[in-house]
Amino acid sequence: MEPFRLRVLKALSTQIKTVTPANGATVDLSDFTDEAGRPAERVFRGRDIFGYSDPLPMVSIQEHPEALLQSNAPGGGVGSTGEYDILVQGFVQDDPLNPTDPAHWLAAHVVQALAEAKKDRRNILGFGNRGPCVTKMEIGAPVVRPADDETSAVAFFFLKLRLTLVEDLENPFLA
Repeated sequence: MEPFRLRVLKALSTQIKTVTPANGATVDLSDFTDEAGRPAERVFRGRDIFGYSDPLPMVSIQEHPEALLQSNAPGGGVGSTGEYDILVQGFVQDDPLNPTDPAHWLAAHVVQALAEAKKDRRNILGFGNRGPCVTKMEIGAPVVRPADDETSAVAFFFLKLRLTLVEDLENPFLA
């Protein structure tokens, strides 16, 4: 069994990987085979350093660096409901004339994929509606920025994603 929060991050990765031309997108975030014949990914979890050899476009999913308080069950119960803040960043190859245009496209496709994952309010990200589960997903507005050689050498976007989780603190591995 995996920790519930890791399962949530993996479900987010899987959902973002649905951004493909086959699904109507102008970009492809699906897994692929690199030039050396090795399996490679374009969607990463917990990674904040990238280099010139990494594929573009690509997306990184990271947890908010500050832990948020959760509401625990009354009477010393082990149930908990709380917010789980995620930062989603996407990186693209700049357009020569309008460098951030491709980042706007990527951001729109990622937001669309995330919105699809919350359509069924009783089954957000496929976790159903009984704990542990995700009971709410709030998608922030993407912010698009040009390359600045400090944060990124290419245009990028970031957006905040807030999930409300119902968890069992005594058993974070509960399926």
